[in-house]
Amino acid sequence: MQQPTTPAPKPQAAKPAPAPPPKPPAEFQEGAIATMDVAGLNKILQDPNATEFQKAKACQRAGEHADKSSVPALAALLTSEHLNMYARYGLEPIADPSAGDALRAAIPKLKGILLIGVVNSLNKRRDAKSAPIFARMLADPNPDLARAAAAGLGSIGNAETVKTLQAALPKATGLLKMAVGDALLVAAERLMADGHREESFAVYSGLTAASVPEPVRLAAMSGIIREKTSVTRPRS
Repeated sequence: MQQPTTPAPKPQAAKPAPAPPPKPPAEFQEGAIATMDVAGLNKILQDPNATEFQKAKACQRAGEHADKSSVPALAALLTSEHLNMYARYGLEPIADPSAGDALRAAIPKLKGILLIGVVNSLNKRRDAKSAPIFARMLADPNPDLARAAAAGLGSIGNAETVKTLQAALPKATGLLKMAVGDALLVAAERLMADGHREESFAVYSGLTAASVPEPVRLAAMSGIIREKTSVTRPRS
């Protein structure tokens, strides 16, 4: 008996090639900004007719160059609701002191998230001149700003900021107390890295008190054990 034959499968139609993604409008194309020199970037940053997108890209590119000549143009954008973050990105890597000066000068002009952003940028720069400003901010009614200031003091991590944080710790409550404790942990590590071993151990030791939040207390104990048993750090 002859077996029935299976019909051959019908050839499938070729799938159409996917359409290319649409190009963004000209005002949202980075174009020459991606390879522009500092002089060209500064011109865009100062141009009142440049779009926010163009200025944002110029800020990012200026951060790659990290040239002090861009500081005035970047500083002028710190009060912009939409460009503050980009201006800070441009200023943060500029080693010249004028970048820190510009960030500090903007503080009285700002509030809310823009102010906290500038504090965070000064934190990244470990700007020691900001220590007195951060110390005052520890008592600010905005808890987010107070915690950002505590982090900034910890990042600076010198004898002055350690004393400020140690004085604030017993009076702080809630999340601020935790932030101050965390800042002291960072300061202890900064001191250790800078070769101030005994001062670092003193900070760690102070954080082992029962009144200190438990996570900070445990981290301080861990820091002491780690440094006492380290084979790469000098021993006391």
